[in-house]
Amino acid sequence: MALGCILSAMRLTELFTPEDLILGFAPDDKWDALGKLIEHLVRSERLTADEAPGVRDAVLARERSMSTGMENGIAIPHAAVDGLSEIAVALGIVQDEAGLDFESIDGQPTRLVVLLVIPKAQKLLHIRTLADVARVLGKDSVREELLSAETCESAWYALRTDDA
Repeated sequence: MALGCILSAMRLTELFTPEDLILGFAPDDKWDALGKLIEHLVRSERLTADEAPGVRDAVLARERSMSTGMENGIAIPHAAVDGLSEIAVALGIVQDEAGLDFESIDGQPTRLVVLLVIPKAQKLLHIRTLADVARVLGKDSVREELLSAETCESAWYALRTDDA
């Protein structure tokens, strides 16, 4: 992914591919969710098997320091990791209405879990990407489309925005 397209507000469809989305995501708890999302990044070749342990350590350390559960059923676990050449992303869509306890700010269950793994040297990229993901997922219509999606392609299409 070219960094130029991500340094200003962007469309999430430039960041994610349909293969980065997991419908019917059903982890046991938030720690299992993190592990499954990292495994997905390896399976989809967004991370190498050699990168995965360092990413796992960074993501778990970040989550232990403060929950990344936000409001409106969204969690955005993230970490800046040395040695990565580009951003790696995955979105788990929990279609079970009971959701997942992610220790969210509003105390509500989480249904959209976005894992962002960003090269440590790209601090601006880290901040901008977090802001863009939060901005798009903050829209009720986007969340509703994601949660009702029947295919990864339709979920990916829901990430489009007209203001990016």
